[in-house]
Amino acid sequence: MRSTFLQHHPAKGEFLFQCILHALVFSFYTIDRHHPDVLYTFEFYHFLFFLNYTWANLLISYVFLPRYFYPKKYLQFTFATVLLVALVILIEESVLERWFFPDSRGTNFPGVIFSLGQVLPILAILSGFKFAWDALLKQRQLDELKAMVRESELAFLKSQINPHFLFNNLNNLYAYSVEGSPKTPEIILELSAVLRYMLYECREASVPLSKEIEHLRNFSQLYELQIEDRGEVSFQTGNIPPGFHIAPLILTVFIENAFKHSQSGQSEKIVIKIHLEVDNNGLLKFSCHNNYILGPERKSTPKGIGLENVRKRLNLLYPDSHKLTIKQLDTEYRATLTLQLRKP
Repeated sequence: MRSTFLQHHPAKGEFLFQCILHALVFSFYTIDRHHPDVLYTFEFYHFLFFLNYTWANLLISYVFLPRYFYPKKYLQFTFATVLLVALVILIEESVLERWFFPDSRGTNFPGVIFSLGQVLPILAILSGFKFAWDALLKQRQLDELKAMVRESELAFLKSQINPHFLFNNLNNLYAYSVEGSPKTPEIILELSAVLRYMLYECREASVPLSKEIEHLRNFSQLYELQIEDRGEVSFQTGNIPPGFHIAPLILTVFIENAFKHSQSGQSEKIVIKIHLEVDNNGLLKFSCHNNYILGPERKSTPKGIGLENVRKRLNLLYPDSHKLTIKQLDTEYRATLTLQLRKP
């Protein structure tokens, strides 16, 4: 987020804002409406009259608003403001008018309605702009808070991926080591490469698509070692234009689920098809299909956190630029994702 003077110096920014606001309102206040040939006529009494409005505005803006209006104590705010306006009118009519205009305007009281017409517009403008300033600051704080919550939630969701991945693969590695399989060292190396990418190369919010595809290939090869000769795994890529980035590990869950579903309760004829391509405008089309055998043990298998995790990440990172379709047929599971990628 681009830094601004308002974000880093709110007090100085507000002081400058109030000075400019009062200068502008005072310039309008000194316009001579009785002599069209002369636009502005500044007299000393203009300053004192406006000073009477200024102290009232400061009281409303920095005492009444934060103490009564913002805490929703509207009755107290109204009562205090009415008293303050009455005091301003009293000072203006009983002191200032009689001091500067003892033989004309100060000889009689023009009435409450006339006096309110003089006082309320200026106080409303000054305090109204203060209210707008506070609303702007609150909105900025709310936006920053939302951004912090969003970043925290993304970090939490991303942190769940590594334990989820390790939980599944360490169990498989343990089984191979108990059986004394000669593929155990190869699985350890593949697992090391995948974890290196997860832990060190995808710390940024987005990574080059080419690196993510390389990781997906290593990831699928790691699981493919476990299938051995029991089926076929196809990983194909179409057009992949350079320069596009993608959120790291956003596609990993679909491949992991494909292997998990195919291996559960199925000993042979495993078929997994993975396809990925991107058009020149950055629209990614990803599909992952796998077959499976529906058995009684599958009905009682608890659902993992992976799919729910990736749905949340997609909604946070690509709220209006993705479409995820998942179809679970009798013997086939299909996941299709279209995603609009961006360039850094």
